[in-house]
Amino acid sequence: SMSKRTFSTVLPQIDTTGQLFVQTRKGQEVLIKVKHFMKQHILPAEKEVTEFYVQNENSVDKWGKPLVIDKLKEMAKVEGLWNLFLPAVSGLSHVDYALIAEETGKCFFAPDVFNCQAPDTGNMEVLHLYGSEEQKKQWLEPLLQGNITSCFCMTEPDVASSDATNIECSIQRDEDSYVINGKKWWSSGAGNPKCKIAIVLGRTQNTSLSRHKQHSMILVPMNTPGVKIIRPLSVFGYTDNFHGGHFEIHFNQVRVPATNLILGEGRGFEISQGRLGPGRIHHCMRTVGLAERALQIMCERATQRIAFKKKLYAHEVVAHWIAESRIAIEKIRLLTLKAAHSMDTLGSAGAKKEIAMIKVAAPRAVSKIVDWAIQVCGGAGVSQDYPLANMYAITRVLRLADGPDEVHLSAIATMELRDQAKRLTAKI
Repeated sequence: SMSKRTFSTVLPQIDTTGQLFVQTRKGQEVLIKVKHFMKQHILPAEKEVTEFYVQNENSVDKWGKPLVIDKLKEMAKVEGLWNLFLPAVSGLSHVDYALIAEETGKCFFAPDVFNCQAPDTGNMEVLHLYGSEEQKKQWLEPLLQGNITSCFCMTEPDVASSDATNIECSIQRDEDSYVINGKKWWSSGAGNPKCKIAIVLGRTQNTSLSRHKQHSMILVPMNTPGVKIIRPLSVFGYTDNFHGGHFEIHFNQVRVPATNLILGEGRGFEISQGRLGPGRIHHCMRTVGLAERALQIMCERATQRIAFKKKLYAHEVVAHWIAESRIAIEKIRLLTLKAAHSMDTLGSAGAKKEIAMIKVAAPRAVSKIVDWAIQVCGGAGVSQDYPLANMYAITRVLRLADGPDEVHLSAIATMELRDQAKRLTAKI
């Protein structure tokens, strides 16, 4: 009944057709549990986790995790708050998960506690959708258990990877093996001591096929001879140790069994479309929560500080930043939910346009909100005393990660023109 539904603390979500974005009963229950878990356990541990990385910046432990993380993971597992991102496992809809992921976006390590962190979510999705029984047994099971982690090797230093058909890393068949040669970078999570497997996108040359059928994805265990971890890359000076860093990795004559190929030769782009749809929207869902947290910090600071004989919020410019931030958050939440709703009803491919739109809109809007929050906090805002500097780095990177804004904008324009042309011919 309707009265039961109102106990969920989210606004009634309305899509453009005037129907509610309805959470499932299970989705409501999980959201309440996640909110409680965040408040009781995750946010109180934030200081301890942050200090661990500040203290171990130059030590051998810098890629490790503080003990409290394992403790939190065990608790989350016991509560059934585990692998929530995968509908087939969790029984949640994308709309359900959007509101849950928003909560986890409020703290940088929360997604990991629920085994819902990138790039593992995308890699699990690939194995779940496209992996052979053998591949699932060997890699998907331990990933779902949280016993190992993974990385994804797609972007390359020597070519513009925003046009993924440029990717050069070669995957060549040699009897019952494939041999991999090439350079990759921005392989997130590769520094994690538990990272045991990489999914690598490379070129399996077949010049008779279209340019979108010349790439394949293959599983490469990290301990395979010839896999060389070169260096961690920093993001605005952050090495992102908690998430296992972002690494440059070279593959020199790396030989793996032919059975490690996923789905078949030339199907790399088909797989990456299946991987990146959910991956992109998950980032956007978390970003909404990150923005809520930034706005909360902005409001707290604006009510505490006095400048020129009045509270900061009494200065109209600050009041307007607060108002603009609230408006922007509501806009991106609605577009995120609309994209999630489209995924639930039409599938990932049918929601392509909405996913592309939110992938541009969310990081842009949230970069601005975090920037205002920093401004309101003054010097403290860029220091380690606030999470804002880190939030800014994360959000700014999202305008490049999973495809730069400009590529998405071009794709949206193409889809829009096609949709308009369809309407035109329908009328005639």
